[in-house]
Amino acid sequence: MARLTEVFVALVRRFLPDPFAYAALLTFVALIGALIAGPAAGATVPTSWPEACLSAWFEGAFKILEFAMQMALMLVAGHALAEAPLVHRALEGVAARAKAPPQALAVTVLVSMLACWLNWGFGLVVAALLAREMARKVAGLDFALVVAAAYSGFSVWASGLSSSIALTSATHGNALNFIEKQTGHVAPLSSTLFAPFNLVPLAVCAIALPLLFSRLKPAGATSVDALKSAAVVEVAPHAPEGLAGILEQLPLTTALAILVFAYLGVRLARRTLAPDLNTVIALFLALGMLLQPRALAYVRAWNKAAKSVGPLLLQYPLYGGIMGLISASSLVERLAHATAAVSSRHTFALLVFLSSNLVSLFVPSGGGHWAVQGPIVLPAAAQLGVAPAATAMAVAMGEQTANMVQPFWALPILAIAGLGVRDVMGYCVLTFLVTLSVFGLAMVLFT
Repeated sequence: MARLTEVFVALVRRFLPDPFAYAALLTFVALIGALIAGPAAGATVPTSWPEACLSAWFEGAFKILEFAMQMALMLVAGHALAEAPLVHRALEGVAARAKAPPQALAVTVLVSMLACWLNWGFGLVVAALLAREMARKVAGLDFALVVAAAYSGFSVWASGLSSSIALTSATHGNALNFIEKQTGHVAPLSSTLFAPFNLVPLAVCAIALPLLFSRLKPAGATSVDALKSAAVVEVAPHAPEGLAGILEQLPLTTALAILVFAYLGVRLARRTLAPDLNTVIALFLALGMLLQPRALAYVRAWNKAAKSVGPLLLQYPLYGGIMGLISASSLVERLAHATAAVSSRHTFALLVFLSSNLVSLFVPSGGGHWAVQGPIVLPAAAQLGVAPAATAMAVAMGEQTANMVQPFWALPILAIAGLGVRDVMGYCVLTFLVTLSVFGLAMVLFT
């Protein structure tokens, strides 16, 4: 195991570029692929195909801006929430239970899996903050390794309660509910998230990943100093005197938090509250404001957290452009047809799962991924007699496992930790191999 870890860490450090360079290279790969593949079936191309590709790339870069802002708010709001004394003590309490590095790594990946299963946005932030606390509390714990354990929990998010593919497939009238459009019926969560082909591999991963990380050791002599995770002690500015000072000390954030909770309470009572990204952001904001009732204290925590957003804002437009190219071209359509051509009823779900891993390298977004691949694989599944719910989850599982070798979703955790992608992705390759095997085997045995 130690030798295998050293190999993967060495390969990643040698060959994996900075995430921005990686996204830029993927842009040109997607552009060349789109030019060769041609437009998607049934698409109307009013201009030449090269010009249409340029338009798809440019428009896609700006269509992702709403999502990029959501991610930035989630990261900063979650980070600011962690600055609250109550949350800090809770994280310290979890970290205090780990007495040695193997135990700390196992606890970190298990807590991360649970948090990401509940909600992927919540899980990303909680995992990063827990890794930081573990590094502070546990002597001899390698910071890069514990951050990799924290990110590895994200490998099960699409099998959890915030799975965009499962939720849209269970929602009547949703624009992305391709199962309902094809069959006339929604796919209840009992046929996706709570089906044996999803629950069994989840249980296996909950055992296998903590065992894996409890046995890993830092690779080489370049382990990251855990002190990098220590909080920066800042000198609080003096509050102004007079009316300005009085206003800044008022519990204004508490009042704002009450407004948010009132709105969410009304929606919950009317059963119209959606468990989406906006809801998670609102909860982070409201809880952070509630636990830091003085406006000046919360603003100070927010400003400190905002320093970690830069890498996200730089790269998300590039991935938006890539998604635009993939959606406009027939690349995924050709891949899906090739998958169906070599599939049988018993191998189709597995091959969809494997092809989903490939698509995720270019479209690392659950909803965007399903919008591209879903309408193509479902008709093939119907022809082979494969359940549409199982096909949808094969796409979802492929998306989540590929995240372990795609740095897109690691950016929020790395931003909080202050690490680079090469510090952690070598360890995550091992997570990828484990989850690829476990979920792939489930596609064979249970579908």
